[in-house]
Amino acid sequence: MSNPTDLPPGGWYPDAQNAGFDRYWDGTNWSDQVRASATPVAQATATATIPPVAPQPATGAARPIALALAALIVGIVALLFGLVPIFGALVGIAAVVLAVLALRKQQSKGMAVAGLVTGGIAVLASISVTAGLGAAVNSSSVKDPVSIVVEEPAKSPSPSPSPTETEAAVATPTAAPVEPAPPAPAAPEPEAAPSVPVEYGSALIKAISYSELMHMSKRGIYDQLTSEYGEQFSAEAAQYAVDTMTADWNKNALLKAREYQETMAMSPEAIRDQLASEYGEKFTPEEADYAVQNLNG
Repeated sequence: MSNPTDLPPGGWYPDAQNAGFDRYWDGTNWSDQVRASATPVAQATATATIPPVAPQPATGAARPIALALAALIVGIVALLFGLVPIFGALVGIAAVVLAVLALRKQQSKGMAVAGLVTGGIAVLASISVTAGLGAAVNSSSVKDPVSIVVEEPAKSPSPSPSPTETEAAVATPTAAPVEPAPPAPAAPEPEAAPSVPVEYGSALIKAISYSELMHMSKRGIYDQLTSEYGEQFSAEAAQYAVDTMTADWNKNALLKAREYQETMAMSPEAIRDQLASEYGEKFTPEEADYAVQNLNG
């Protein structure tokens, strides 16, 4: 370290980091004050003792973007699953949290804001779908309760002879005896219809709601009914529901395709891929082709 008594006095000296500029030396340390050099560089070097060069802070270090990138990716996933009740909201909230953390750590603002926006849209969409499904299910339960009642036909008692008929038979002994007709064979009783478990009936109501409100595919409804993040019905109850319900799957595919065209401005080929995708709407290729062919019909 230099002895303080050996250091030059305070003043303006050529800046070693920026040619053509002077930096102010306070006698002990370099300051942040700079100015355009009024003395040619060669002359200043020859006539002035330059104090020791202070280390300059490193510039241009790359900003970390891990949280911002994660917020963007999770936001896109949340947007894809935004129409799934509850699950879409959870993924959207995760995207929003990651985006807020990225902004607080001053990471990539563009990625963080994109993740925040997409996550917020997914949360709102999922909450709206959940509320709509709840209202529809409650309305269906009140209007069309599932009840299966099997009534057995009542057996009418055989009529007993009146006293008048008995006296008439005793008073006319000369009448030829009438042989009673052989009894007619009893009609077989109808077999009782098999009862449907309550879970099967509830799954059927849910399946009809998904078809009418969200225009989902047959496989999409089955997966939603059995999903641990969805309705959590048993596989048997879900299969009974999709096999028993009456739905026009081609019409559902067409309505879903028009939604993508109107809200997201997707091309026909992109709509076809989204309709038939394993991670999208899960319609059959035939149903997806029908929807694209009649998209503008």
